Amino acid sequence: MANIKSAKKRVLIEKERRVVNNSVKSEIKTYIKKFKEALANDVDSAAEIYKQLVSKLDSAARENVIHANSAARKKAHFAKLLDDAKKSK
Repeated sequence: MANIKSAKKRVLIEKERRVVNNSVKSEIKTYIKKFKEALANDVDSAAEIYKQLVSKLDSAARENVIHANSAARKKAHFAKLLDDAKKSK
């Protein structure tokens, strides 16, 4: 633990942020799993889940939970999966 008062505050703030960031990342992973399951079963429901997933990725990138390029890469990847599924349908 730090000795300086401001450093102690930073440690506490980072602990709080870590909890929030891990929660957001976990939520994104959950939506990714839902999207992949829906993609295997029903393309229309996968499209709805994709919209929610994109929203979660954008907000996480905006809040610097994940890097903006990482969010863009994931969105492009899942958009391609969705598009391929629609074409093969």
